[in-house]
Amino acid sequence: MRVYLDNNATMPLYPAARSAMQTAMDVFGNPSSIHCEGRQATALIEQARLQIANAIDCALEEVIFTSGATEGINLLANWQTPVNVDEMAHEALWVHHRPGDGGIFAMGLANSETGIITQIPKKCEWGWHTESGKVTHLMLDVTQVIGRLPFSFCKSKADIAILSAHKLGGPKGVGALIIRRGIDCPILIHGGGQELGRRSGTQNVIGIAGFGAAIEAAMKDLENGVWSRVENLRDFLETELETQANDTIFVGRDVPRLPNTTCFISNGWKGETQVIQMDIAGFAVSAGSACSSGKVNVSRVLAAMGYSNAEASCAIRVSMGPETKKHDVLRFCEAWLKKKRSRDG
Repeated sequence: MRVYLDNNATMPLYPAARSAMQTAMDVFGNPSSIHCEGRQATALIEQARLQIANAIDCALEEVIFTSGATEGINLLANWQTPVNVDEMAHEALWVHHRPGDGGIFAMGLANSETGIITQIPKKCEWGWHTESGKVTHLMLDVTQVIGRLPFSFCKSKADIAILSAHKLGGPKGVGALIIRRGIDCPILIHGGGQELGRRSGTQNVIGIAGFGAAIEAAMKDLENGVWSRVENLRDFLETELETQANDTIFVGRDVPRLPNTTCFISNGWKGETQVIQMDIAGFAVSAGSACSSGKVNVSRVLAAMGYSNAEASCAIRVSMGPETKKHDVLRFCEAWLKKKRSRDG
């Protein structure tokens, strides 16, 4: 039996999401059509919009459906301004400017590789003046947070947020851009004027229906303490490895992290090699972010945190999910420790 421990890359589909998608497959009307069949498709989209708005505490009209987080982030490119990248200890932060206008301060609320939570700075800290102008908007990438930790878009004071369905148990290829009312943002895709004119193109009704059902199921898991149980498993795994391999380095263990994520380093044992050996042993883990088409590179995040290239190249990430059980964690620990002992001689 294989054990899946790469939930930060993508989570298995919630049964509720699969059921909602199967139902949506029979609703064949174009949501832009005004006849009955079209209205049925529109109803599914608006139901999902309501589910997402309820989950993250935002207004219905602030939810814009996209093809995923990457499309949402590319909103920055549509601002047609230069990007300055500043690698911080926890995240890559983008400051985006338009000459004569304001700019965007963009940040990830939780790092996918380390699980480290980044505190949202107060506006006085990011509303600074630069040579290009004053930063006026805050964009949050919350793809790793939604469903795992409480989050309120309204209370966050962010102007824009980015979500991705497959990170929380929904289908791949659908996401949402949350744009606070009154924010003047450029159009993502020009065309027929769907999604309040900000993202044209016929909506992915099946994917959107699955997204809505998934985020609702994820919030129920959060409310029912599922992720607290997962956090206990994460801590158990780290204790087991530390007890029997005390040279293991756990990244960010002393700061707030996602409840399901551990990133650890075993010096001299390449992360890519560990991933392959664990895969052969029946465990799916990763050597970092899954956003590079299968490429395994030295983590820029770990380098920014002060780890050497040699150390960063020996890191792997284990990210658990609602379906992870204690015996799964025990089996992984046994397999990993066995490989380490064999390697260390």
